[in-house]
Amino acid sequence: MESIEQHPELETKEPMRRSFQSRQRGTSPRCEKLTVQLAQDTYRFDLGCAQYLRIRAMGGLFFCVLIGCACVAIAVGILLWKSYPHDFTLYLKWQDALLGLSWFIAFIALEGAVLVVRFLHALHAGYTQGMVTLVEESAITVRDLSAENLKNIFWIMNSKFWCFVAVLVGLLPLMLIGWTLHLSNIVLAIFTTSIAIVLSLGGLVVSITATSFILIGCVGLVSFCRKLASSHTYQLDEHATIRIDNFALAITYPGATESVVDLNLLAADDQHQLLLLLRKRWIDTEQVWSSSLDYSHT
Repeated sequence: MESIEQHPELETKEPMRRSFQSRQRGTSPRCEKLTVQLAQDTYRFDLGCAQYLRIRAMGGLFFCVLIGCACVAIAVGILLWKSYPHDFTLYLKWQDALLGLSWFIAFIALEGAVLVVRFLHALHAGYTQGMVTLVEESAITVRDLSAENLKNIFWIMNSKFWCFVAVLVGLLPLMLIGWTLHLSNIVLAIFTTSIAIVLSLGGLVVSITATSFILIGCVGLVSFCRKLASSHTYQLDEHATIRIDNFALAITYPGATESVVDLNLLAADDQHQLLLLLRKRWIDTEQVWSSSLDYSHT
């Protein structure tokens, strides 16, 4: 589903004014992230410096591991390609299965690397352009920049890998035919080959089903990549539902994608100010929001 279009007030070109804390901090000025007031009643909350560096390091390490896995898989595939003849047969060679597995591992590793780069780009945008932007009386724009996005990328790759393993398991009877045809006993060769052919029919069903899941995942990955850590804007009216539980901000709106934002990624003072602003709006519109807004601050 498409998110609500950004409110015009979020694109104001008025001079930016920073809201400084009332007390001095011992943090480095370079890493100090402060609430930015874009205009009257419009506030931008950037991703905290420490959280940004931590998640960026995790993403960078994950990216390097994926590139390394892709390189190793490609190298193994090249060695396998050169290790056996590629003449046509009616059965599947076990070398072909290993070759396909190595190329597929390289494919999903590169696919995951692209997703990590996309997430790191959105992470940098959240650090420099804001993770949460609040227009007190009209709209809120949020990005989900938690490290859980990296876990989601891993589990997508994991699911595709095991789907491909299911494809190979379904093709296993076809690989057995290459062994049964070379049995010295003619009767035994015919008997075992017949069994392998029958089993291969059922195996093909498993392989086709698993392949369809892989193809569906590849198509859905385009939409997932586009929405990964992207910003979503919601109108603050009677249709919006906002819940805050254990510093997790959940926003739902009819016809829009639900967003869950970890407020722990903000600096401590930014957390406090954002919660105060949300609480102020809740109190100001208590008659409309009392049944849908669950505010908890521990």
